[in-house]
Amino acid sequence: MGSREYDVVVFGATGFTGRLVAEQLVHRAPEGTRIALAGRSLAKLADVRNGLGERAADWPLMLVDSNNRATVNKLAQSTTAVATTAGPFLKYGLGLVEACARAGTHYADINGEVLFMRAAIDATHELAASTGARIVVACGFDSLPSDLGVLLLNEVSGGLTSTTLVVKEMRGSASGGTVATMHVIAEEVRGDPAARALVVDPYALSPDRDAEPDRADPDYADDEADLASAIHDPELGWLGPFIMGQMNTRVVRRSNALAGYPYSRQFRYREAIGFGEGMAARAKATGLGAGMGALGAAMGFGPTRSGLGKVLPKPGEGPSPEERAAGHFRMEIHGHGLDGNRYMATVAAEGDPGYAATSLMLAEAVLLLASDDPDLPDRAGVLTPATGLGMPMIDRLRAAGMTLEAGPWVPPEPGDEGAEDAAGAEAEADESQGEGSDPGAVTRGS
Repeated sequence: MGSREYDVVVFGATGFTGRLVAEQLVHRAPEGTRIALAGRSLAKLADVRNGLGERAADWPLMLVDSNNRATVNKLAQSTTAVATTAGPFLKYGLGLVEACARAGTHYADINGEVLFMRAAIDATHELAASTGARIVVACGFDSLPSDLGVLLLNEVSGGLTSTTLVVKEMRGSASGGTVATMHVIAEEVRGDPAARALVVDPYALSPDRDAEPDRADPDYADDEADLASAIHDPELGWLGPFIMGQMNTRVVRRSNALAGYPYSRQFRYREAIGFGEGMAARAKATGLGAGMGALGAAMGFGPTRSGLGKVLPKPGEGPSPEERAAGHFRMEIHGHGLDGNRYMATVAAEGDPGYAATSLMLAEAVLLLASDDPDLPDRAGVLTPATGLGMPMIDRLRAAGMTLEAGPWVPPEPGDEGAEDAAGAEAEADESQGEGSDPGAVTRGS
């Protein structure tokens, strides 16, 4: 790797999220890190570089088109690690994954697309494992907080059974890149029964699907199905569906399987938005479920899908610096240990989840991959944040100001029910993902 021309290349640097990743690298990359920017327009790349300040003034620019295999191969061969925000990944991303797998180049993205990840696994996992390439997918708000939060929870519990991630607070902005991905995924599944079946399979990203529960088995208890409507949990209160769970849960289950089931074979995982107790909480959770159903119906029908595209943000658009700074998120992961005790992890950060937090996560991920830290998991192939970055990534994010902590669950003080309801109300703000992310992000009732 020492012979590579660059340590890090940012692909998609002219996009909204790509620019934010470049800004993060200006502040976070160690002195002497060799960084280049890549995209389809040298003029636009130069504009991005000119806005990054003196430290980036000499960063090289690379003309790379996702549809031009020669330029993609050149990118992969030139660098130790690449960070990409160029989505929708199902449409534009597989060529870069394949090039990195062949070249033994580490890779990190912010995709939130089950179909893309499955295609990347099938096409390149064995090749990447043979060349030593760490292809680490879903390193943004999809799905790093979920994946690393469960990893941390398992570290303190020593094994998990029933586990639920509850979104307690979230404020962010809608993403034009997410909207573009919504359209691509909707078109892909509309006429393809196999694609539809894959998207709804809880174990869609398993390295060995035959080793996972068979949903066709009459004895199979479908407790891994995505939450589709409001439910009341005796421990967690009223819960509503969290659309990002359709991606995050698959990533977390892949982590467990890839690592040899350290969370246990009894591990069961779901994600939800928490609204607390009481009639108001019930009404909010029920309304969210209805809204999610309406969105799904709208995205499945061509005319309404096109109409949504006219009023939602376009790719390349994003919130102002002030709006990004006003965002935040907080998640709690509640797990029952194999020892019979209950544990909880908290993952939280300031800044818009889909932009400020995502750009921080991706920048730290690619810098960690380029560092070849000896504490990185000894694993290559198409990996998740937990299996490809592991505890060193948790340490980096803590140092960057994120909250990642876990321990035995402590019951709330009497009277905290009102605080729970307030958290649920806070979670009703719009939020979103970075470019190329999960297809329902713009309306996920949080």
